[in-house]
Amino acid sequence: MEMLRLADIKPDDVLYDLGSGDGRIPIMAAKLYNIRAVGIEIDPKMIEVARARARQEGVADRVRFINADLFRAPIGEATVVTLYLSQTLNLKLRPKLLRELRPGARIVSHDFTMGDWKPERVVRVPWQNLYRTVYLWTVPPRHALHRGRAPSRSSK
Repeated sequence: MEMLRLADIKPDDVLYDLGSGDGRIPIMAAKLYNIRAVGIEIDPKMIEVARARARQEGVADRVRFINADLFRAPIGEATVVTLYLSQTLNLKLRPKLLRELRPGARIVSHDFTMGDWKPERVVRVPWQNLYRTVYLWTVPPRHALHRGRAPSRSSK
């Protein structure tokens, strides 16, 4: 999966997938990279599906799924955050990501940008007869936020 490859996952990383749905990204991260992963999902039915898949795939000891609102759930332990949401949600999440994640944490988004915060890498991935786009950002040092390097407010 291109999102995980682009994140350059290391053995001590902790991945958080915001809006994790059926859990495929955290499960794949745990299987491929043997890391801890957390999925945050608001739909309790999808949480049950994800937990069952994690057990089936043999990674339930490394993957946990939390039934919560992704805007309210604490994410500070994440070193990698994956998003497959929408442009609107990415922009609304950006202040939280920059506030709660430590400098150096990587954010990977499928198909949607962070407004005027320019990604460090952009990869186009073939999909059916089209392409999908994956974006990567790294949370900058705290002092860089104050100089405007990574805007914390969404642009309109």
